Amino acid sequence: MEIFKGENLIEFTERFKTDEDCKNYLADLKWSAGYVCRKCKHDKSSIRKDFSRCCTRCKDVETPTANTLFHKVKFGIRKAFMIAFEMTASTKGMSDSQLAKRYGISRPTAWLFTKKIRIAMQSSQRIEMKGDIQVDEFVVGGHETGKQGRSYDTKKAKAICAIELTKNQGIKRVYIQSIDDYSSSSLKGIFEAHISQTAQVTKDQWRGYGPLAKEYQIKQLKSAGGKNFIQIHTIIHQVKSWIRTTFAHVSKGHIQRYFDEYCFRINRSIYKETIFHKLIERVVAEKHFSYQQIKISS
Repeated sequence: MEIFKGENLIEFTERFKTDEDCKNYLADLKWSAGYVCRKCKHDKSSIRKDFSRCCTRCKDVETPTANTLFHKVKFGIRKAFMIAFEMTASTKGMSDSQLAKRYGISRPTAWLFTKKIRIAMQSSQRIEMKGDIQVDEFVVGGHETGKQGRSYDTKKAKAICAIELTKNQGIKRVYIQSIDDYSSSSLKGIFEAHISQTAQVTKDQWRGYGPLAKEYQIKQLKSAGGKNFIQIHTIIHQVKSWIRTTFAHVSKGHIQRYFDEYCFRINRSIYKETIFHKLIERVVAEKHFSYQQIKISS
């Protein structure tokens, strides 16, 4: 198949003019390694007009969207493609209310679908961060009187960010995790998920990182008014501004999904040509999630 490349909206709408164009794209991805019947495991099928596959043995019909995150999308696959394109091509993002108005769907429908897309955007955790790493914690939320720094009783959402630097001190990769508190056990999560034990990790002098130094190579420095951590403070400022200016409210239960969306885009900033295609690959590979399952998993 010829994959879609680029961020040009006109080219995108020319490529995907109808639902059938989108279904054809999904079918090519879904059965790129060959067809196997989901019921009888037979490997021969006929192709229908809507690009569904019909098993020649048991006659089971499987649609391109079946058991993917596009499963039972009720507002049309082309609209779903366009929303996914917006979420990859736009660095500023769009709120569910904006998407609902733009595509003529209800806000709850937009909310559910964007949550599914963000599930596909979560890290696979297959590639560890190595080399020079910076780590820092931050909070997301409005102003609270008397709550500064690492306040344990704040109502704000707490998070930890890790960035991998290039040889020229640019930003190579970013991962962000929601945390319950600033204890060593909570901070360790991002290390276990994303950071190699051979990496050189630089951190400020918060004592919660002390126990982690037994397993990871951690160097703690004074912040010096942020001068020693310019890159990670820039990323933290960007993600906080994006969430605050785009979304009216993000609950603690769902904020990890927004972190996943931000990291998915920034980690592919040099691969923007194929970012939409990579997302659709994940949407096809990810199993269908219902509304209740999304609520429970958050």
